[in-house]
Amino acid sequence: MGAGGRRFESCLPDKVRRSLSEGGHLFSAEITHIMANILAFAGSTRTGSYNQLLLNAAIKLIKASGHSVTEISLRDYDIPLYSGDLEASSGLPESVIKLKDLSKSHSGLLIASPEYNGFFPPLIKNLIDWLSRPAAGEAPLASLKGKVACLLSASPGTLGGVRSLGSLRLLLENLLVLVNPEQMGLSGAHEAFAADGALKNPKQAEMLQNTLTSYVTLLSKICD
Repeated sequence: MGAGGRRFESCLPDKVRRSLSEGGHLFSAEITHIMANILAFAGSTRTGSYNQLLLNAAIKLIKASGHSVTEISLRDYDIPLYSGDLEASSGLPESVIKLKDLSKSHSGLLIASPEYNGFFPPLIKNLIDWLSRPAAGEAPLASLKGKVACLLSASPGTLGGVRSLGSLRLLLENLLVLVNPEQMGLSGAHEAFAADGALKNPKQAEMLQNTLTSYVTLLSKICD
């Protein structure tokens, strides 16, 4: 196991680390299923955002399987551009404290990210930069360490925005977030959704379902 794997293993629940040390794996029968508790948001605040539509479809499927999802819109939080000077003079903004508390109260993160020039958008980067900052007396990475994330993207293009997800995965893993191996990029997003918000293409609908199934299975098995 590499250094990154060892670092993440240190923040797993005790029962999971015991199973791993005894030669088990994350899908061992010894690791008990629980109901997932997921914080969901899109990295776009644009009206009619394709990523918001994809997030909505994903949330509907997860809730239908009995898991809990809290959806937020980043539009509702006044998050300033990260500045060390601002943090030093005023501490963490109230909006950031609220988001940190939300993150700490959920075991999973479901993120639908647009692709901007091959990368994820600055809205997400700025949010994560603030979430990584400790409040007074708080342990490092308290609102991110040990979370389990699932990444989605939607784009009118043929790649479905997946180029943004590699860099977002790297950022989250550097902050000790476990990112589900399966992810989804929805191509042709401008014509992918029916009037009720469901995906019109059965293969794309199946892809989303499979991605989410693998995610909640992983999440429910490794989180207390």
